[in-house]
Order: sequence, then C-alpha cells, then structure tokens
Amino acid sequence: MANQLPVKVVAVEERIWSGEAEMLVARTTEGEIGVLPGHSPLLGLLKEPSQVRVKLAGGEQLTYDVSGGFLSIDADGVTVLAESATPASPESR
Repeated sequence: MANQLPVKVVAVEERIWSGEAEMLVARTTEGEIGVLPGHSPLLGLLKEPSQVRVKLAGGEQLTYDVSGGFLSIDADGVTVLAESATPASPESR
C-alpha cells in the first residue's frame, strides 16, 4: 500500500473529517495545490469560497465546500482550518 497522508478538515466549531488519504487538493489564494505524503511544509490562505477534495484509497473522494481559513502542511500531515466546511452537493463537485 502507498504511503498515506494524515488529513484533518476542521471548521471553527467542529472537526468535520479526519483520517488517512492518498492526496488532498485545495485552492489557495496563490492557486490550486495538490498535497501528497512527504510534501514540504506550507501555510496557505484558502481562496474564498472554494472546495477541498480528499482522495481516499480505492478511488473514493470526499469534497467539502469551504469558506475562509488556512491550509497547513507539516511533518504530521495536512490540516484544513476553515471558517466553515460542509460536504459539497453532488452537482457542485
């Protein structure tokens, strides 16, 4: 099995999702970024509004509509800290 990326998606008032993923894709104010295991440390400002996509093993994908916040990548994985985060509707994915 390939390396897994520890991911946390957190809104101001609650943890939305946490677990292991193959990849995370987010749109920052500097552009879209794909994060794989072993990515260099980074702190990015999330574009508002935007989506965060978490790609799981086996091809499943979780998509969240986010408003404001940050993307933090460090040796422990990636954390999305958003002002709000909700599961995306199927038609907006």
